[in-house]
Amino acid sequence: MQLHNLIFEDNYKRFGLGIFSEENLDHLKENKFNSEIKIFFVPPGYELRVDFNYYKTETPTLFFLTNQYLDVKKGNADESVLLHYNRDFYCIQIHDKEVACDGLLFHNVFEIPKVELNSSEEITIRSLFSNIQHELEWKESSGEEMIRTYLKQIIIHATRKWKKQNLQTETVNIPNNELDIFRDFSRNLEIHFREKHNVADYAELLRIAPKTLTHKFKSLHLESPNQLIINRILLEAKRLLFYTDKPVKEIAYDLGYEDPAYFNRLFTNKVGSTPANFKKNYSPGKKYNT
Repeated sequence: MQLHNLIFEDNYKRFGLGIFSEENLDHLKENKFNSEIKIFFVPPGYELRVDFNYYKTETPTLFFLTNQYLDVKKGNADESVLLHYNRDFYCIQIHDKEVACDGLLFHNVFEIPKVELNSSEEITIRSLFSNIQHELEWKESSGEEMIRTYLKQIIIHATRKWKKQNLQTETVNIPNNELDIFRDFSRNLEIHFREKHNVADYAELLRIAPKTLTHKFKSLHLESPNQLIINRILLEAKRLLFYTDKPVKEIAYDLGYEDPAYFNRLFTNKVGSTPANFKKNYSPGKKYNT
């Protein structure tokens, strides 16, 4: 199969579309797109890992990725499609009022980066991907804005479906009128987790009392804000341990801990393994605490 990798670039703005199947998955494993926002359409029968979670797609699925590590373990003859773009092309934070996806599709504290599609939704999404591909191929002067319009439609469709799949369930039931505080906490956590480690820090950003924030999450049957902060720090620690050669002490400093010994104890207590042992012994199939 011929590799399709269409790119739009203009000054600092960059947007790309890549088409993959089992024959060219190695191009995905080169991690060329790690610094970009990614929307990955995956047909049934693919096996992949996002950070430390393993997925086997049974239905067409969209994955939404920012800083996560993507490793496609197995594909098939059906083509997957990867959209990748930088924040200069389309910043989800700046345009959040348009699409309301930040804290849900991206940067959500549940680490649920996917949306499963039914047959009619798949047709809609495939059509939008096809429209984007045509714009990239035609290279018309108005193409950039058309691509951005199609991209927003994909995000809006997916945000609505994410809410249906994940918010109104027995496990998580967040009413629409409570959704903003959840999203705002998630977004601020993603921005500040390296330097802000206390619930009071995030309550101040959200302009509510720490007890009110904790009570809100308890009433929504969510993990406590304190535990969610720790979870995010530990996730980043695992990424740095597994995917980089940074020593533990440097990772502790990167994550805002001036005392590496304290960070070591926190990681060991929560994960069940010292940072050094995690780096040495981690395997995707092994269960670790979070």
